Amino acid sequence: MTKMEQLEHEISALSAPELSEFRRWFTEFDAKVWDDQFAADVQIGTLDQLADAALADHRAGRSRPL
Repeated sequence: MTKMEQLEHEISALSAPELSEFRRWFTEFDAKVWDDQFAADVQIGTLDQLADAALADHRAGRSRPL
């Protein structure tokens, strides 16, 4: 059995309260992983080209207020 299959088996065996707690935990865990990856991407400049293009479009009048 793969690690993923084992996890699926364990999760499907949780009681309703345990599943609720797992969902809460995983939502927080997943958000932190995403935030950490985003921060790392910002730090190394991965998003610089996108930001530069957006600012150039804004300066050229190709944006509108939200």
